[in-house]
Amino acid sequence: MAFRRRAKSHPLFSQEFLIHNHADIGFCLVLIVLIALMFEVTAKTAFLFILPQYNVSVPTADGELVQYHYGLKDLVTILFYIFIAIILHAVVQEYALDKINRRLHLSKVKHSKFNESGQLVAFHLTSLIWCLYVVVTEGYVSNPQSLWENYPHVYLPFQVKFFYLCQLAYWLHALPELYFQKVRKEDIPRQLQCIALYLVHIAGAYLLNLTRLGLILLLLQYLAEFFFHMARLVYFTDENNEKLFNVWAVVFVVTKLFTLTLYILVIGFGLPRVENQALEPEKGNLFSFLFNHILFRMSVLLLVCLFQASVMWRFIHFQLRRWREYWHEQSSRKRAAACAKQQAKPLKRDSGKQGALGNRLPRAVGATSLQCPKAGWMGLWAAWAVGGVPAHGPWMGFKISSNPNRSIIL
Repeated sequence: MAFRRRAKSHPLFSQEFLIHNHADIGFCLVLIVLIALMFEVTAKTAFLFILPQYNVSVPTADGELVQYHYGLKDLVTILFYIFIAIILHAVVQEYALDKINRRLHLSKVKHSKFNESGQLVAFHLTSLIWCLYVVVTEGYVSNPQSLWENYPHVYLPFQVKFFYLCQLAYWLHALPELYFQKVRKEDIPRQLQCIALYLVHIAGAYLLNLTRLGLILLLLQYLAEFFFHMARLVYFTDENNEKLFNVWAVVFVVTKLFTLTLYILVIGFGLPRVENQALEPEKGNLFSFLFNHILFRMSVLLLVCLFQASVMWRFIHFQLRRWREYWHEQSSRKRAAACAKQQAKPLKRDSGKQGALGNRLPRAVGATSLQCPKAGWMGLWAAWAVGGVPAHGPWMGFKISSNPNRSIIL
């Protein structure tokens, strides 16, 4: 009878113990907060972790409407949902990505990128659907002027504030996940840059009371990112399938054009029409008061335009290099095919010259036949010639003279 081999146990609170059980530890902390809801003494404190705070009753024509603004207590709520994100991250990794990885047998580098894209596909798809629902139900698409009317938008609906808190929690949870997932040192700077950019943009829209504009921009950004990471997943399963990368390239250009247009429309033309409001810190319009000044507003617009221009420049440079490599590869394949056909034909040479040349060449040289080089991915090319005509290869060239002792390597 064969006994099941027990998994290796790690010392309590050691580094390996924390890495392998971080999701279980997070689940225990979340469970403690949920249990605290059951008791009257601790229920009020537990609500600080679960529900958004700073609710205000705003009078409307149909009655009172409960809305929210931001404050320091939001940090407690964000902390709670960081643990929720860590748990969901572990669930997706264990029950979806790990099972697919066992079937694909990827290398370590591809395995790390596959996990990264798999997690981001799940997150971008969920955020895309959620953001689209919020934008449609709040009427930001049907009424574009609402993006700048009545600015600053100090008071937020529940679903808008909850969406921003969850977004901040997810990108903050990505920082400890770099340690828990044992990300390679080469990938850490790139991922840190990506996380920092998302945090700056989302927190900036939240604190500057540009939540309506931020929702539209996140919708466009997540749409392009979803296609990119989906294309990477398909490529890892089948390296010959690159069609989704072409779809992503089109979606990327369209979304960036819409993003730049929205920035100029809202910040450059919409907000200057809004009357400047007085500073009221109790309402939470400290940052929006600064944003009313034209110098501050134009500085933000300039930084955003420069950032979008740099992103587009890198994208265009990448696509041009990719297309150049593709066409070089196609041309090298055609040359290789033509060379193979020419080699298959019998060589018609003068028998007297061929015999004289064969007697003068050494046996090792005479027994070797010239072969066409293989076409490489980078479109490496070669043109071989005989009888004193120079031939160039990817790194060197050969010039073959009639005297075998005088062959030159160029």
